[in-house]
Amino acid sequence: MTQQKFHIRKVAVLGAGVMGAQIAAHLANAKVPTVLFDLAAKEGSKNAIVDKALAALKKQKPAPLADSRAIAYIRAANYADDLAELKDCDLVIEAVAERLDIKESVYAQVAPHLGEHTIFATNTSGLPIETLSSKFPAELKHRFCGVHFFNPPRYMHLVELIPTAATGPAYLDNLERFLVSTLGKGVVRAKDTPNFIGNRIGVFSMLATIHHTQAFGLRFDVVDDLTGKRLGRAKSATYRTADVVGLDTFAHVAKTMETSLPNDPWHRYFGTPAWLQALIDNGALGAKTKAGIFKKEGKRIMMFDPAAGDYVPSNQKADAAVTEILKEADWGKKLAALRESEHPQAQFVWALFRDVFHYIAVHAKDIATTARDIDFAIRWGFGWDLGPLETWQAAGVQQVAAWIAEDIAAGKTMSDAPLPELFTRIDAFHTDEGSLNFTTGQYDARSDLDVYRRQYQPARLLGERRRDLGDTVLQTEVIRAFTLDGRVLVVENRNHMGAVSGAVLDGLNQALDIAEAQYDALVLWAPEAPFSVGADLKSMMPAFATGDFAAIEATVKQFQDTAMRLRYSRIPTVAAIQGFAFGGGCEFVMHCNQVVAALESYIGLVEVGVGLIPAGGGTKEFALRAARASQGDLLAALKERYLNLAMAKVAASALEAKETGHLQDNAVVVFNAYETLYVALSEARAMADAGFRPEVPQTFKVAGRPGAASIKGQLVNMKEGGFISEYDFYLGSQIAWVMTGGDVDEGTVVDEQWILDLERKVFVSLLQQEKTLERIENMLATGKPLRN
Repeated sequence: MTQQKFHIRKVAVLGAGVMGAQIAAHLANAKVPTVLFDLAAKEGSKNAIVDKALAALKKQKPAPLADSRAIAYIRAANYADDLAELKDCDLVIEAVAERLDIKESVYAQVAPHLGEHTIFATNTSGLPIETLSSKFPAELKHRFCGVHFFNPPRYMHLVELIPTAATGPAYLDNLERFLVSTLGKGVVRAKDTPNFIGNRIGVFSMLATIHHTQAFGLRFDVVDDLTGKRLGRAKSATYRTADVVGLDTFAHVAKTMETSLPNDPWHRYFGTPAWLQALIDNGALGAKTKAGIFKKEGKRIMMFDPAAGDYVPSNQKADAAVTEILKEADWGKKLAALRESEHPQAQFVWALFRDVFHYIAVHAKDIATTARDIDFAIRWGFGWDLGPLETWQAAGVQQVAAWIAEDIAAGKTMSDAPLPELFTRIDAFHTDEGSLNFTTGQYDARSDLDVYRRQYQPARLLGERRRDLGDTVLQTEVIRAFTLDGRVLVVENRNHMGAVSGAVLDGLNQALDIAEAQYDALVLWAPEAPFSVGADLKSMMPAFATGDFAAIEATVKQFQDTAMRLRYSRIPTVAAIQGFAFGGGCEFVMHCNQVVAALESYIGLVEVGVGLIPAGGGTKEFALRAARASQGDLLAALKERYLNLAMAKVAASALEAKETGHLQDNAVVVFNAYETLYVALSEARAMADAGFRPEVPQTFKVAGRPGAASIKGQLVNMKEGGFISEYDFYLGSQIAWVMTGGDVDEGTVVDEQWILDLERKVFVSLLQQEKTLERIENMLATGKPLRN
């Protein structure tokens, strides 16, 4: 489907503050022409306010812009001169300050200039949508709705869509299509209640955590250790998340709950603690001011201690007895153990779960239509692996309900509100039939909006049975190949993290045999991130240990041959990727005839981190691409790509990967990762229908000994400047030797196999170096590179 079918081709964003500018940036990432408005500046250029916001986008981390060229899609504008541009905008997103009077003033200015079918969406995190709609002209109310992006908009999957009673269903559907497919978002339709769904529950969870932190006398660093990855939640956990969001922003959202929900049974949780208000008053707002609950002093992380009223070293972790409980995979056993333990940290964690479950049960009917809405809102908006109702279901719905009832009876809960009757008789929130509707008690199927037909395997909820797609054609221990249409063979690498082992290579070659004999095309697909973290080094350890380098070289040769087969197969090959595509995974991607990449694909040849060089064709491919792009200056083109290998450069988006050379310019970038297979199949069929024939193996010129010497001169400067280690210098020299063609003259014409042979020779020799083995062992032990 095209953007034109969604009827949204050009967008205006009103308000160039943090959210407005970043929403505009993400629209620009998607190549949507965007007009960013703000007030006319009183001095200098009238667009100075917007110009300043655009300049800030280029410096922010994490980067709102997916590549350096995206900002060209944003035009600066001001309300004094440019309102006429609104008539050509199919969507206007209002993101001005969260004050009713300011929004009303903006509405009065812009409404007369809107196009005949323009959708007007207010990006508010807390103001009632019906109240805002009441300030909009009556004849336009059917095109007015709420849209709530989560910060930062590029990276957070969740967008809440909030209709009013007057919003036209067709306008809402068109906006949902645009958000899902063009911007790549997970849309949840929310009710018009304070803080909608995500913040209502997610911020409640954080406020409950703050309350119980004080009640159990715990430190902020201990709480963050307990409430992050150990619970399957964001690494930033609770207090670091507040710092990232901004303490002032977090307090504002909490204040909305405090003022808008005066009769909420948990109202006591919503007040801003004195220590938090003091930090805000002192300008310690979190990451954006480089100090908040945590701050960095030199190399030390400091933590605010409310008791001391000052910062202390952040150096404590959760107790081992409690972390052992949290390792339990069975949620029923885990929650039972937490509840039964007398350890205050265990009691603390149980109290968090109990309060969130209890809160949702009491309010679910008012804030959401289905359990699906709640779980996706929290997963996509707060980074939880499982939504709260999925966790409840995993532990046993009625068992947890009984525990909550016991705690209510024992006076352990903030509220004595009983669980609604519905929650005392169901056994699941999610089933194959659908997700629980809190009003009807039935199980509602997913949306039938046409845009979701592009998602062959959408995000799955616990309780929905996982089904293999299509008809299985090949099944090995680590490879599954299937077809959806009888024309294209789709191959999944099911090895852990998509690592490429000998078994994966065998299975992929079997799939290629079948595809070449029976199908029109082949797609390499990862149903979820990562696509591949690269070669399965762990599987090679026995050969390392015994010194069987002949076996290792044979595996590397098979890897190279497989990559070349992907390039020169008689049928088109397409890689459909998302998440990490590192090392060998990247090399497979680089050798496929076409690539369909989710925007948030992070692609790089990172072998130097384990003391090796790319030897599955990656070094060869960069040398080849440099030669093709040289335009008479081979060494200049080579050096640019060489640095990407030597410094293990990882492209921070699929768009950036085109700039770094990891992807070709014709690669297709898809913003919704759940659509990669749909688009990849379309690309594969189109290539086959166009009469695809592979290229002949390439020959190209290399820079030879003079080129290697020039690059080594650059390495000497980097080593002497302390930017690289002695061993980095050695590795860099080896990469230079391979990329320039080895011991040959400048301008020598070589074929691909020549460079592949050099790659393989150097790779095997490096495996015999002690420092390389140290790097490999460190990576396997810690997951982090060692620069020795």
